Amino acid sequence: MKTNPFKFGTIVDGEYFTNRVKETLQIKSVLNSENHLVILSPRRYGKTSLIMKVVSELDRPFLHLDLQLLTGEQDLAEQLLKKICKLYPFQRIKQAVKGFRLIPSLNVNPLTNEINVSFGSISSAVPVMEDTINVLDTISARGKKLIVVFDEFQDVLRLGANLDRRLRAIMQFHKNVNYVFLGSQESMIRELFEQKRSPFFNFGLVMPLSKIPHQEFEAFLIDRLIGLSPQAELLAKQILAISDAHPFYTQQLAFNVWTFLCQGHNPNTAVDEAVKELVQYHDADYERLWNTMNSTDRKILIGLALSDDGPLSKAFAQDYLIDSQSTIYSGLKRLMTSGYVCRTDSKYQIDDPFFVRWIISRREGI
Repeated sequence: MKTNPFKFGTIVDGEYFTNRVKETLQIKSVLNSENHLVILSPRRYGKTSLIMKVVSELDRPFLHLDLQLLTGEQDLAEQLLKKICKLYPFQRIKQAVKGFRLIPSLNVNPLTNEINVSFGSISSAVPVMEDTINVLDTISARGKKLIVVFDEFQDVLRLGANLDRRLRAIMQFHKNVNYVFLGSQESMIRELFEQKRSPFFNFGLVMPLSKIPHQEFEAFLIDRLIGLSPQAELLAKQILAISDAHPFYTQQLAFNVWTFLCQGHNPNTAVDEAVKELVQYHDADYERLWNTMNSTDRKILIGLALSDDGPLSKAFAQDYLIDSQSTIYSGLKRLMTSGYVCRTDSKYQIDDPFFVRWIISRREGI
């Protein structure tokens, strides 16, 4: 049985990875220098997959830590030290933590051979985060500098009081580490790295990650569909017309189309059938999501799904019975923070194209 050549939902690598030649070269250039990097884009644009691809090609030690999964400053220190333990010999780790003001407990799990890290119950006055961050620089070898990737870095603002200020005060002296900061909330990331009052102002090169160009994505799709249908070019165009070249949703839709073609479905209807299946598959999820939203957010989403007018226009406010443009602006900010709406090329749009189809179908059924 053939293997489906499209991948989504996890790290996309190897033959599943799509293009990004220009971005790959730019990232390598930064990481081969003394500088740090900030990559920002809406969720599911492939930031993590891209940086993982690049660092795997550099033959240097790297660690990746997702801040949105952490509960606080101590959790950050413990998880970071645990990642360090996976990279370097245990004896070297033991030597490195001897200088800590609070020595952590390092225990090897005999079943998994992993090292569990704990600082126990501590007071906020004990600087475990500062000691842990400094280990990154002291344990790194100058010939093979450590690459540290902090995913969803905007969450640093909720993990500890003035944590961004304290991290910058330490990181600015590190010579043996390249830091990479990934973020999906553009306004927060830009404020962290581009506002003069921010501790991380100008700390790294800010690199916005856009969608993959249609022409390049189309070639990627055709190459993988051509063996199943002589209409591969048309299918690729239809897929991109729905996904708008969003990396995640393009791969997801192409996965379903490829499956349908393998099952003998008509190429003329395969894309529409794949879309209907995805909308139906997520129906319960979309309904639960919809029921959590207030009236204004629902109106904005309906307008974005149905209207060609910009959401901040008077016509939009009038058509969807919203009090004022300031109310719409507040709602858009709220929806962007939650990841349901994104802004690209000064245009607001619903991130999930299948959610758009769900809204339209529900409105048509009223």
